[in-house]
This record gives sequence, C-alpha cells and structure tokens, in this order.
Amino acid sequence: MTVVERSLINLVLKECHDTPFSGHLSEDRTREKIKTCLLWPIWQKYVSEYCKTCDRCQKAKKSTGKRLGDIIKIQELRKTWEIIHMDWVTGLPPGGDRSYNACLVIVDGFSKTPIFLPCHQDDAAMDTALLIWNRLISWTGIFTNIISDRDPKFTSALWTHLHQLFGTKFSFSAAYHPQTDGLAETLKLAYKTSIHASTNQTPAIIEKGWNPKLPQDLLRKDLVEIHPTASSFKGILEKARKHALRCMEDSFAYAKDK
Repeated sequence: MTVVERSLINLVLKECHDTPFSGHLSEDRTREKIKTCLLWPIWQKYVSEYCKTCDRCQKAKKSTGKRLGDIIKIQELRKTWEIIHMDWVTGLPPGGDRSYNACLVIVDGFSKTPIFLPCHQDDAAMDTALLIWNRLISWTGIFTNIISDRDPKFTSALWTHLHQLFGTKFSFSAAYHPQTDGLAETLKLAYKTSIHASTNQTPAIIEKGWNPKLPQDLLRKDLVEIHPTASSFKGILEKARKHALRCMEDSFAYAKDK
C-alpha cells in the first residue's frame, strides 16, 4: 500500500476517475480502484467530493426516469462465454481506417466482460457473422446461447444457418422488453477493471484471475510484478467464480421474492 503525498492527490483522483481507463465511473467504483493500492488521510471524503463535483458526470449521469426491468434467470450460468448478450450502438461519427460508424457490443453473461467491435450500421448478416468469427470465436469458443432484442441481422436465412453450424440457439427477447435487453445496454459504459454489482468482482478477476495494470499503478514505484501462478492462480480463479455464482443466485432469489 502506498501513501499518497498531498500534492499528488488530485493527480490520483484524475487517473482513477477521469481518464479513458476509468471512464467517469461512479463514486463506489472509483473508490474501489483507489483502495487496492493507494491511501491518504480521509481519502474517501476526497473521492466523494471529487465525483460529486465532476462536471461531466453531473451532465451525463442524470436519471432518465426509466427503471430497469426485474432480473430474471434465462438459463443456468456456469461458465464464461457460454451465454452472451448482444446489442448495437449506431449513429457514431465515422472513425478508423474503414470509417466505422457503429459498434457491436457483446457481453459475457457470467463474468459481465464487455467486448466492443467496430462495425458499420448497414452491415449485412454475413458481415456481422464474419466479424464475430474473426474477432471473437477464436478467443472465446462457440457460445451455447445468444441473447439479443430482435434485429434484422438475426432474421436472415444466412445468419440462422451460421448459428446452426455453430450449434447455438436463439433466445429473442420481446421488443423493448427490459428484462433481457438491459444487460448489454447497461454494460456499454462498464469496464473490465471495475467492480460489478451482481458479482462483487471485476470481470477481469472472474475471467482471468487478475486485473490488468492501469495508469494509477505506475504511481507505485515499489510495485512488484508477480506472475499469477505464484499466488495459486487456479484457487483464486475458482474462488472468484464461485463467489460470482453465489452472488448471482442471491440476486435471482431476491428478485423472485419481491
């Protein structure tokens, strides 16, 4: 644990809240990022005041008046990348060498890990299938279930044929039905190194067993690099997964009793 000098407090807060690696996340998530390695007197008060006075957060994080749907269990979750949630962000300004104007958002139903794939909003079914095959399947393997709200891409004969070859099933949600299309929507703004409310772990911890190094870690000059196997990697990973599963089961039970 490193004690931060007073002159560096604002720098630490900026790195842990404002930068693209932190993404202007909530006060709780900002506090989780800091407490893993840094400390100073009444640091929690500093975090609270910094987040509450962040101009960008105050403008962007206002209530929309639309509540999320109740949590429901769609299928038993036991492993990472068995069930995925998919959604598209469209209408983006063109960017990249191919002038991408959309983003395909894919979220692992177990670890809540988000994947963002640049694409075009007028991509055909084959384009989307090839994007998933070339950029995701080789890393995650074949999914057993795909959850998404209805979209023309999923209704085409070619797309259906590709999923039959993959051995996957469709699990369409009703149009604008919040119980099943809310996960991918919510996690468009999530980051792999942030604590997720339903698992009490970061997606990276559940999936890989450790968090990737972030810029604020560079403030710790005494940081020692330790390979995951030195800390009983398998035991840590299994413990994190069991804890995540228990948290999700508690969430489903709570929602069922409401």
